[in-house]
Amino acid sequence: MGIPDKIDPPPKKVDIKWNTNAVPKDVQISAGKIACIPGEFGFLPEERVKEIADQLEGMRISLEQALSLRAALNQEKSVYSHSKLMRRSNEISRRYDSGESVIALSKRFDAPPVNTFRAILTGRGWTKTRIKDTLNKNPSKLNQRDREQFELAESVDRVSSVNQTETQNAAEVFEEILCDHFDKLGVRFRRQEELHNEQKRDEGRAIITPDLLFLDDVRINGVPCAWIDAKHFFGADLKFPKKKTQKQVDRYSAEYGHGALVYRHGFCESLRLRGATKLDSSPLNLKPLEEFHENSRS
Repeated sequence: MGIPDKIDPPPKKVDIKWNTNAVPKDVQISAGKIACIPGEFGFLPEERVKEIADQLEGMRISLEQALSLRAALNQEKSVYSHSKLMRRSNEISRRYDSGESVIALSKRFDAPPVNTFRAILTGRGWTKTRIKDTLNKNPSKLNQRDREQFELAESVDRVSSVNQTETQNAAEVFEEILCDHFDKLGVRFRRQEELHNEQKRDEGRAIITPDLLFLDDVRINGVPCAWIDAKHFFGADLKFPKKKTQKQVDRYSAEYGHGALVYRHGFCESLRLRGATKLDSSPLNLKPLEEFHENSRS
């Protein structure tokens, strides 16, 4: 699927040396305790970022890596605490109706603000479908206090926020950088968009769509690489992201063979994934991504 019956000219062998600099597991653990504290799920003020940077001084992890690790830890916390949060939805809803704010409740229960707001609505007897439709499409249907509290929750929540547009746009810029890199190396490949459109036409839906599917015989550090997927985050050795990524890798490797993952913010050296080589972004020209973030801030 995705590989043409005939490739003209035939695939050429391309050997690529790709140096990486993994973060030790003990450093990931220590940095995680510094960057991720209970009840803190939103954008960090400058003074908090500086505090984290000062505490990381001398450790084998950058501030950017630690902040990406923070996002992964908060996401894992959100996923594995969700059912516990929903079991207490009646209590959360009562506290909210008694005047406690969604932010105060988020800190009290150490849960992302938007998830906490969903728990409030669940405690009122709202169904999952009603909550999803209202928050995603019709937040104007909320009463004034609820609407204000939801907007506040959205503004300070980087984990379960309904609007993830900027994150997705940054990931797309990173994918473009990766494509440009292999273009300049003279490697032939098919892009995710091509595969998506082709599979949708032939199969009715997109099934297996890595960011790059190589048409040449690529070897990275001596290991065959049939495909590459871009990951615009730190490759943390954590249960939830590892399980999610391994499931994706299994699909790709079953169809195409061994591939690779390129992590924008590097990865933990103890992270083990069957069927994929772990790479970081050190050889890439990240200037377009820096410009994207600069424009987003202005």
